[in-house]
Amino acid sequence: MSKISVIGAGNVGASCAEYIGMKNFAAEVVLLDIKENFAEGKAMDLMQTSALNGFETRIIGSTNDYSKTAGSDVVVITSGIPRKPGMTREELIGINAGIVDQVMTSCLEHSPEAIFVIVSNPMDTMTYLAKSKSGLPKNRIIGMGGALDSARFRYFLSTALGVPAKEVEGMVIGGHGDKTMIPLTRLASYKGVPVSEFLSEEKLAEIKASTMVGGATLTGMLGTSAWYAPGAAVSDLVQSIVCDQKKMMPCCVSLEGEYGQEDICIGVPVVLGASGWEKIVELDLNDSEKSEFAASAEAVRTMNGAL
Repeated sequence: MSKISVIGAGNVGASCAEYIGMKNFAAEVVLLDIKENFAEGKAMDLMQTSALNGFETRIIGSTNDYSKTAGSDVVVITSGIPRKPGMTREELIGINAGIVDQVMTSCLEHSPEAIFVIVSNPMDTMTYLAKSKSGLPKNRIIGMGGALDSARFRYFLSTALGVPAKEVEGMVIGGHGDKTMIPLTRLASYKGVPVSEFLSEEKLAEIKASTMVGGATLTGMLGTSAWYAPGAAVSDLVQSIVCDQKKMMPCCVSLEGEYGQEDICIGVPVVLGASGWEKIVELDLNDSEKSEFAASAEAVRTMNGAL
């Protein structure tokens, strides 16, 4: 059984801990935060659901004591300020870069073999920062965004189709931003049948647009970033790693020539297993999709320049 550490006990971090705990694939989840007793309180609250929800995972909290994270198999970084209404992910760079850098350094001191999952926004740039500053093998640094964006894409598709989301396949690649993500409507399917058989081009364009602003829409409604779906996406990704499930899902990873890109971390489909991401799957994109991906990569690269 594995040990997972979640850095940042806010809404997203607590949801990560909750879903990981309820799936029962980890022996221990450590929830860490800088606010005194905050992570301890969240952990205790979650543990008091264990008898009701039937999970055996031990969830513990810590106030900034990174020694509690020692020996982690996976570290999930959610630290940083959340996006507020009207705020772009790009505007978060100055604050969150320093936080992610410090967290990476502290975690590596106690868990040098850990695989890192980056959730902090702007996620593509924070993943690039983590990969560049840590010196870790590229397969051990994974940005979560594509898994979340694809879940939102499947939700919008399933709502339009009037079917359960689990029966719909859909993938989002590119940057994890309102203008950089690329929902692949051409490749989306319902029970193996292209969704274009059921939905008009106009409807698919509407679904694509709704997916791209899915996070901003919720931020406007909630007054802060969403947390349930991000937490569930993280738990799915982490489970595939620690249980060596070899699931394929889009994640933000370092490219070295794949999709015609170098020196960038951006969302593409990868196979996730015990060593982190194990393989990049190169999709046969059409000319329009290739153009979108190139534009997305250029926007992410520009954002990285702010570092």
